[in-house]
Amino acid sequence: MLDTTTFIGLDVHARSIKAVSLDVMTGEVRAATFGYDAGAVAEWVRSVDPRARCVYESGATGFDLQKRLSGLGVDCVVGAVSKMIKPSADRRRKNDRNDAEFLARMLSVGNVVEVWVPDDECEAARDLTRALEDARDDLSRSKQRLSKFLLRHGLAFDERTPTGRRKGNWTRAHWSWIESIRFAERADNDVLAYYVDAVRRAAEEKARLEGLVEAEARKPRWRKRVDSLRCLKGVDTASAADLVFEAGEFSRFRNARSFAAWVGLTPSEHSSGESDRRGAITKAGNKHLVSATVKTTNFAIAL
Repeated sequence: MLDTTTFIGLDVHARSIKAVSLDVMTGEVRAATFGYDAGAVAEWVRSVDPRARCVYESGATGFDLQKRLSGLGVDCVVGAVSKMIKPSADRRRKNDRNDAEFLARMLSVGNVVEVWVPDDECEAARDLTRALEDARDDLSRSKQRLSKFLLRHGLAFDERTPTGRRKGNWTRAHWSWIESIRFAERADNDVLAYYVDAVRRAAEEKARLEGLVEAEARKPRWRKRVDSLRCLKGVDTASAADLVFEAGEFSRFRNARSFAAWVGLTPSEHSSGESDRRGAITKAGNKHLVSATVKTTNFAIAL
């Protein structure tokens, strides 16, 4: 049983926080507005009820406020926004106060699915693999811009081996071909130099971050789990580290089914009565892991 009758919803933004408290015994509702200041929020919570429990939705603001409030002795959880069951009527009267009160009422009846909050070391490791993911995207975009620029000028790499097989892009032969290109207009040559430099810089940043991820994965906290996942075919160090860092602690999952659902490997379903239809995986899981785990079939089977 909870030792409080006061529940507080926090609608958190980058520069402001709207707080609404609900006393379930008296029905009293109080509201306050703050800047992004955990100290001010904690002081107000203690003035309302030192035993009050707070909640705010997961989102762009991350776990910073939860960690600060917890450090100040305030009981605060982060609710999974994807699990919030909001009345359709509320869509027409959305504002910060209503959102905060809704959260307080959901928390008071136990209708909030709490998000697991990683410690600082785990969150930093997550940020590292997510930065690597961004670097991969940047490299892919840079390559696409360069290839499309050349294609607009009627240039496409078509060098072949003695057996007639076309050589792949971004190989040494492909780069030699790109470096041999010269345009009649100086502006086009400047653009080509810019795109080539962008690809090379993106490739260097990707390689640098891969090295940082591998170094992080060798730390005692992660090494055993990363090495275990690498035993699966198709899972390299970066993929294993991505999974381990995002999960944080595998023990927080009740079973393999709940872990698969969190990753996004749960099959879609549309069954009713005697009809039983299942389709492709929903991908409604951790967005940073879905693409990697979908490609790794053996990992999915292992689950």
